[in-house]
Amino acid sequence: MLVHLRRSVVLSVLFVLVCGLAFPLAGTGVSQLFMKHQADGSLTSNGSTLIGQDWAPSNGPPMWFQGRPDGTVVTCAPYPSCSKHPDEVFVSGTAQLGPRSKALEEQTAALAKQLRAEGIIPTSDLVTTSGSLVDPDISPADAYAQVGAIARDRHLDPAAVRRLVASQVHGPELGFLGARYVDVLTLNQALAKLG
Repeated sequence: MLVHLRRSVVLSVLFVLVCGLAFPLAGTGVSQLFMKHQADGSLTSNGSTLIGQDWAPSNGPPMWFQGRPDGTVVTCAPYPSCSKHPDEVFVSGTAQLGPRSKALEEQTAALAKQLRAEGIIPTSDLVTTSGSLVDPDISPADAYAQVGAIARDRHLDPAAVRRLVASQVHGPELGFLGARYVDVLTLNQALAKLG
C-alpha cells in the first residue's frame, strides 16, 4: 500500500512541476520571444489595441473617429454612490440587449440621430454593439462614413483624412480569416499626428 501511495505522490509532484510550472513558463517565454507586443496586452501609450474605447467628446463636435458603441455597465466606487469619488468607476458587467428589446431600439435610434446631427451617415456598426461589447475595430465603411465630419471639425483636407483611413485598413487575418478592418485606437493616433 505504501508503494502505491509513494508512486501517487511522486507522480502528482511530477505533473505539478511539468504541467503547472514548466509548461506555463515555456509558453510565456516563447510568447515573450516571438510576440512580445501581443503577450504584453498590445498596449500603447493611449491604451490597448485589443479593447475599444469611447472617443466621443462629452459635448461639442466629433474630433476623433468613433468605434462601435460600448455595451459595458459602469458602476461606481464606493458603492452605491459616485458623488464622493466621481473619478473612481468600475466596469461591472454587460448590457446585451435582445433583438426585440425596446431599449435597444430606442438606443439605436438615439445613436443614429446623434450621428446625423454630427454630419455622419449612420452605419449599422456605428449604432450597434459588437458581440464582445468592447470591439476595438470598425469596418473601413464605418471609418469612411466619419471622414467628412472629422475633416470639417479638425479643419483638415477630407482627401488627406481619407488617405489616412486607407493607410490604416488591415486585411483579413492570414489573408482569408475575417473581413477588412480598421483599429480605431491606431487610426486616432495617426490622426493626432496628422493635425
